[in-house]
Amino acid sequence: MSDLTIVFISLSGNTLSFVKRLSLYLEGKYNIQTKPINIKELKHTTFPVEDDFVTILPTYLEGGNGLDSGDVEILTNPLGDFLEAHDNFKHCFGIIGSGNRNFNNQYCLTAKQYEKRFGFPMLGDFELRGTSADIERLAKIIIEQKKTFQGQS
Repeated sequence: MSDLTIVFISLSGNTLSFVKRLSLYLEGKYNIQTKPINIKELKHTTFPVEDDFVTILPTYLEGGNGLDSGDVEILTNPLGDFLEAHDNFKHCFGIIGSGNRNFNNQYCLTAKQYEKRFGFPMLGDFELRGTSADIERLAKIIIEQKKTFQGQS
């Protein structure tokens, strides 16, 4: 595996920071070049993604408590639209969620909802911008999951 496509959306800069640091780590440690696709920069345009990819998604919700009183995804909807367009979700081998643990049951809830909606696994999570330990842990998981996914294709 010499390339890795990362489809993500970053609104506050936390996810973008994580993707940049993850990319540097993957290049330095594993000689893997990343191809990041920041959905925010696409301004609601879509295109087919031919490569297998991992998705990284922050949580922005309104209303509800994450358990039984509902919630509404806000701000990150363009990522869901991109995954649906051209059946891009079929090339996604997993999702990583980010969020703020202060929101308890809503922590990474959007990623969990995408896992159910699209049928790909949630590979892990990180809080806010993530730590170096998060990057190391999730890089290993991403590499292993991509190998497994390619074996099924």
